[in-house]
Amino acid sequence: GRLNADNARFLLLAVLIVLYMLCGAAVFSAIELPTEREAKERWEERLENFTRRHNLSRAELRHFLREYEEASGAGIRVDDIRPRWDFTGAFYFVGTVVSTIGFGMTTPATVGGKIFLIFYGLIGCAGTILFFNLFLERLITVIAYIMKSCHERQLRRKGVLPHNGRRGSGTSEVDSLAGWKPSVYYVMLILCVASLIISCCASAMYTPIEGWSYFDSLYFCFVAFSTIGFGDLVSSQNIRYESQGLYRFGNFVFILMGVCCIYSLFNVISIVIKQSINWILKKLACKCCHRCQRRLFRSRRNVVMPGNVRSRRNISIETDGVNESDTDGRRLSEEMISMKDFLASNKVSLAIMQKQLSETANGYPRQMSSNSKQNGFSGGVGALAIMNNRLAETSVDR
Repeated sequence: GRLNADNARFLLLAVLIVLYMLCGAAVFSAIELPTEREAKERWEERLENFTRRHNLSRAELRHFLREYEEASGAGIRVDDIRPRWDFTGAFYFVGTVVSTIGFGMTTPATVGGKIFLIFYGLIGCAGTILFFNLFLERLITVIAYIMKSCHERQLRRKGVLPHNGRRGSGTSEVDSLAGWKPSVYYVMLILCVASLIISCCASAMYTPIEGWSYFDSLYFCFVAFSTIGFGDLVSSQNIRYESQGLYRFGNFVFILMGVCCIYSLFNVISIVIKQSINWILKKLACKCCHRCQRRLFRSRRNVVMPGNVRSRRNISIETDGVNESDTDGRRLSEEMISMKDFLASNKVSLAIMQKQLSETANGYPRQMSSNSKQNGFSGGVGALAIMNNRLAETSVDR
């Protein structure tokens, strides 16, 4: 049962992710494809004008542009930028590796660098993910402590808890607060607000220093903090900045805090998504169960289902309600049942009979039930009295 539920949850999540990706692809294609076509037309027009003006063939020009693309991949740009592989640039690169951001503006070009990156990234990414998980645990602990303190303060204001902290009339409330945990929705809201504040503060720093618009800065913050790392906008790439050391330190702190908060937010959102999937599966299971029960009841024409079986006793979570009802129906409709079905349907009754036999054997007094008196069955002692009472219950059910 547990394995089937996990498989159902996995399959439903896979289907939802595929549908989500298809919808996203349709939206982005509708938004970005016209702009891409316009940019390609403008580029072809400029390329044609350039070849005519300088009397060059299209093949030679395209060969030159391919060589520039290779140089650009090695870190060469038209404008002056800082060296990619000095110690500062290399530290920025390994930061994007272990944080799984991977902007792509700097990549190893040598075979040795690529081999070292495989092993370095394997250990570095695993260690950083462990750090993010531990950070999330401590962050939730702090949030829970703060929210619990606020909750206790509200209870003290209402007079439920004493102000001196002693156990008085609010003992039950104090006991309930011992295992109190904040709602996942509150934690998600707090993380959303924290991520938004960090992104807004970081954007206020990037806008004047990098020369981006405020919206582009917010876009960079989300792409970087969520470790998507497209690489179209990358901070701290110019060769000179005003207050360069302070800016690079602030950039490092903002990226670290933003990645931690967004990573924690993603984990909390995944919990909410899991709860939603469980709710959907529960609804689907309920509908399927109702349909199966209807088919089962329609197919069994000889079975008379008593209306008071459900109200007469509660069915535990470990008991199959359909099998119990089915067995009771066959018993009341005078169909033959097996001993296994009889024992399964009368677990509670047999246990009561065993208890009553033990009490009567030890000489304990026994009270007469109102049902027995009303139906004319004598109380008696021993097994005969227990069987008479059982017959009385059966006659009442009928």
